[in-house]
Amino acid sequence: MELTGADILMESLLEQGVDSIFGYPGGAVLYIYDALYKYRDKIKHYLTSHEQGASHAADGYARATGKVGVCLATSGPGATNLVTGIATAYMDSVPMVAITGNVVSSLLGKDSFQEVDITGITMPITKHSFIVKDARDIADTVRKAFYIAKEGRPGPVLIDITKDATAQTAAYTPQEPLPVERKTDTIREEDLAEAVRLIQESKKPMIMAGGGVIVADAGPELCQFAELADAPVTLSIMGLGGFPASSPRFTGMIGMHGTQTSNLAVTECDLLIALGTRFSDRIISKVDRFAPRAKILHIDIDPAEINKNITALHTVIGDLKIVLERLNAKLAPQRHPEWMAHIMEMKEKLPLRYTEDGTLKPQFIIQKINEITKGEAIICTEVGQHQMWAGHYIASEKPRTFITSGGLGTMGFGLGASIGAQVGCPDKVVFNIAGDGCFRMNNIELGTAAEYNIPIIEVILNNHALGMVRQWQNLFYDNRYSHTSLNRIMDFVKLAQAHHCEAFLVTKPEEVEETIRKAIALRKPVVINCEIGQDDNVYPMVAQGAGIDELILE
Repeated sequence: MELTGADILMESLLEQGVDSIFGYPGGAVLYIYDALYKYRDKIKHYLTSHEQGASHAADGYARATGKVGVCLATSGPGATNLVTGIATAYMDSVPMVAITGNVVSSLLGKDSFQEVDITGITMPITKHSFIVKDARDIADTVRKAFYIAKEGRPGPVLIDITKDATAQTAAYTPQEPLPVERKTDTIREEDLAEAVRLIQESKKPMIMAGGGVIVADAGPELCQFAELADAPVTLSIMGLGGFPASSPRFTGMIGMHGTQTSNLAVTECDLLIALGTRFSDRIISKVDRFAPRAKILHIDIDPAEINKNITALHTVIGDLKIVLERLNAKLAPQRHPEWMAHIMEMKEKLPLRYTEDGTLKPQFIIQKINEITKGEAIICTEVGQHQMWAGHYIASEKPRTFITSGGLGTMGFGLGASIGAQVGCPDKVVFNIAGDGCFRMNNIELGTAAEYNIPIIEVILNNHALGMVRQWQNLFYDNRYSHTSLNRIMDFVKLAQAHHCEAFLVTKPEEVEETIRKAIALRKPVVINCEIGQDDNVYPMVAQGAGIDELILE
């Protein structure tokens, strides 16, 4: 059948199972928006307040559902406003397709009004970028883009479509999406056998898992593997939810703000089994002090991550779920009673702690959210102190329930992401935990939540400061608080009410539980402004250049 390029785009998105798009219109995408109007009963479009909000919403949708998130923007500044969100998704291996419009083909490369080379700009932060200049190429490009976004190590793909391509007509023939096969061709029997040998020889094995566990849906296999290996498990912040926090084997987060037990266990272990993790600098800190007594077994789908930051003794490359399935089939149950008893003793003697002095503490607020939601909510975060407190005190039991910007560390990510997560999981309760600095960056998306009655709950841990930067200034810059105090006049409650959101002010510990329960019951957008102290810092902490066992404690 003959359709316009814009209609072919709609049909191609429906082929891929797309039900939601987050975007912002403009001149170069007018034909696409005209088609969206016609297809409005099949594809729901959410008009965000800013294109960056659209990209973060598509990202949050993808992380919460496991499906590909889709965002849409016009040419020029519309396209460039997606860049931060695309980079955020790229750093955290999130499957996303960003669609941009561009000027008509004859004006490309002529510095035309609202023209940028968005494929060139995004080349380092996408798995692939396409530019489409002919309606006949739209359907196949969409099919390729979704396949690339999902296969292997997931990530964002950009499709830039010229305006004339969306207006032209062309033949369209529906196709079933190509199935995405798990990557197994690189999994070698000799590599698995060597991995089993290393595990059997180990007396103090430690498992460190990252976001790859969640991407591969390998949670059940990880649980079985930990039992067979008789090993404790630590997670990067991207891995939270990939292994149940209630398990006695779980030692908490690892890294710069890792728990004492996790960081000390990695320092003491004789075999570190790294699963779906890229050994970021925020995990390893000082390279020659990281796991100094351990042989390192690294299992990952991406060969580019092998020996990039840490040199491994042995590696297995391939889809983590399949690798663990095969290892579990080969591995006889191991027993390390002394090592596990030592881990349990450390967990008991070195728990997370904070000073309770009758004032409103951020850790207490997050503990209450965790207690009330019982691990059933989706928790999104912004970036900073509140993000670390959430990582420590939200006991994530299931994958895709802790959503945060790990690699890029994007302030302004969480509110858009929580909107996308709530759209993708309408039956879930969704929180976004924010600092006041991050909230200032993205609070315009409250208008999006209110417009569509998306019942996210925004909890602001308001210390009137850029808390994490201020903490560094406190510890390492002799209390020279250069431009980190946010003593600006803004009433967050009134701001939320101006967007027609419900809003609460919390200043005392006894107000927390009732307010959270009210917010959940309302099932509409809510902002809770929690006034906390400026001097509440995140501990433990590893100073830059120190080993992960050299922890600064409260």
